[in-house]
Amino acid sequence: MRTEQLGSAPSLTPLMVKAILTAPTRRGGELPDTELVLDGVRADHDKLPDYARVCGFRVAAHLPGTYPHILGFPLAMRLMTDSGFPFPLPGLVHHGNVITQHRPVPTEVSLTLRVHPGDLEITERGARFAMATEAYDGDVLLWEEESLYMHLSKGGGSKSEGSKGDAEARPASPSALWQVPDDIGRRYAAVSGDHNPIHLHPVTAGLAGFRKPIAHGMWTLARCLSSLEGRLPDAHRIEVRFRKPITLPSTVGFAATRDGDGWTIGVHDRDGVRTYVTGSVAPV
Repeated sequence: MRTEQLGSAPSLTPLMVKAILTAPTRRGGELPDTELVLDGVRADHDKLPDYARVCGFRVAAHLPGTYPHILGFPLAMRLMTDSGFPFPLPGLVHHGNVITQHRPVPTEVSLTLRVHPGDLEITERGARFAMATEAYDGDVLLWEEESLYMHLSKGGGSKSEGSKGDAEARPASPSALWQVPDDIGRRYAAVSGDHNPIHLHPVTAGLAGFRKPIAHGMWTLARCLSSLEGRLPDAHRIEVRFRKPITLPSTVGFAATRDGDGWTIGVHDRDGVRTYVTGSVAPV
């Protein structure tokens, strides 16, 4: 794998413009065999309290478990907008995440981030692949993630992972109800830098084929994790699949049930009929 050392984090706004302009040129193919490395990455202490507030975390001496994702997101965007990347960014389905926190990440730590494409799988529905991010303190791996994406083939299905497994995961009743406001997409974009238009406004979401704006998957994952704050060991792994998008505004139910030393989690509509997220959290 070719390693490219960056001197600074890429700016997201030009990358998002590039993603739109170059989308028609993407014709499929192999993922680039490239890893981007950036040293000296620190949390934005001006935005960190706002991130915690938007996602439901407490402000603490360690970063929220989903926060390193937004530190690595500009590097992932850089890879996915390079000329050698085979799939157009507009229209990619973010269908899941796997995050392993090996130990809490101090808010003051200076991290080295390493980001590279993961495995590519061709399915009947389309091409499925991962973007992997690793966060190190020196030589010590503190945190790692796989963000899972799908590029749907023609006739490959809807812009959601579908309902497979929903019936088994549906809870009898939610542990909590969340009021998800119509501006949560804009609020999360402001603290994360992820200004994907499908999350921001009915007009921009409509241009991408959505009836209403939808919640960021990473906001939903963060909200799930914050709901278990104080009940997880320092080292844990959270795995989620995004089954259907949460349209804004919505009232949804969060369910968390004990599963051995971990938890089975889900986000559903308030009646438990429609499943948005399924997943698990376990110690490692």
